[in-house]
Amino acid sequence: MPHLHIEAFKPLNLPARRGEVEFLFQADYKDHEGALIATRYKDREFFLVYKKTENKELLKSDKVTRPSPNFLIKHALLAYAECAELNILDSNVDNAPENAHLKTHDALKSISFFAESFPIDREVRIEIGFGSARHLLHQAAANPDVLFIGLEIHKPSIEQALKHIMIQNLTNVMILDYDARLFLEFVPSNIVGKVYVHFPVPWDKKPHRRVISEAFLRESERALRVGGTLELRTDSENYYRFALETFSSPAKSRFDVRKNQDIAISSKYEDRWKRMEKNIYDVTFTCEILSPEPDVEGDFSFPFQEIDASIIDRLSKETYKRDWGFIHVERTFTIGENGGMIRLAMGSFDRPESTYVIIENGTARYFPSLPVRSNANLKAHTLLKELLHG
Repeated sequence: MPHLHIEAFKPLNLPARRGEVEFLFQADYKDHEGALIATRYKDREFFLVYKKTENKELLKSDKVTRPSPNFLIKHALLAYAECAELNILDSNVDNAPENAHLKTHDALKSISFFAESFPIDREVRIEIGFGSARHLLHQAAANPDVLFIGLEIHKPSIEQALKHIMIQNLTNVMILDYDARLFLEFVPSNIVGKVYVHFPVPWDKKPHRRVISEAFLRESERALRVGGTLELRTDSENYYRFALETFSSPAKSRFDVRKNQDIAISSKYEDRWKRMEKNIYDVTFTCEILSPEPDVEGDFSFPFQEIDASIIDRLSKETYKRDWGFIHVERTFTIGENGGMIRLAMGSFDRPESTYVIIENGTARYFPSLPVRSNANLKAHTLLKELLHG
């Protein structure tokens, strides 16, 4: 992750601006020395993080709000250092100009794009964790009438994919830096032809973090058209057996298993596993039902009722569990003399989302954007309103 090792942190008189980069406000940690600096650059809002440890002081990007591509983070870090006249001791941040391949096309989408107007004019295929993007790009080139959506959270992989989309002049690929388990809730029913999950992280010691789960299977089946498929390809014996159990869980299901079958294009990981003579497993689930559209009601607005900022201290580090999910207050912050902010984990137990809520001048708002509009998140928002006004 891009970061600057600095001699000493210097707060700015906010709001401030350096070139195209704006610094909006600062939120200070309540439990240790450090701060978040709200930043706006190229219409993206995110936090930079100042963190002090025993050995060094760092300026870096916040994980929850981190934007893509890394170019945005790097230039925001350097802009803050210049604006505050920080002494940089060490850095992994270069001052390279924006990659032309990332600047001249719009394949990189935000979750709000899909939330507001999901493309429904043609068949959709989704690849989760596309890595080197070999398979994604091959499929897109071979099927120009199909829209391919690739999900990936590894920033260098995203930038590499965007570069090759531009080079190959592919117009039927969209890239998203987002959790696939949450993304599926935005997909309309009966529109997806294929969902590819090729060589996901096995998470043998933390199986709850696996992409494949019963909830993921249900959402995939709803999004798939009749005859559409969810395709897991893995070298992990544990993941293979776990998928067999998961795909067998519905009262009615159809899936098939293949072993050591070649496909038209392979990833660099698959090439490596084959050289090691590891077994490759394919478990393919086929959808056989039509699904209704999901029933999601509500919004993320807060009532026009004054909130006492001291509520932040009473909520500090609490977890509020319900049968649909939970809210957990992860961190608390102060903003100026009278404002505050909390970082929440919220939503369902198997697909939680982290977000920030600012409480200032008696009102609350999410930053930098609203949570994903899922049933669990909407219920979590209702609970949050009760807690803030309780």
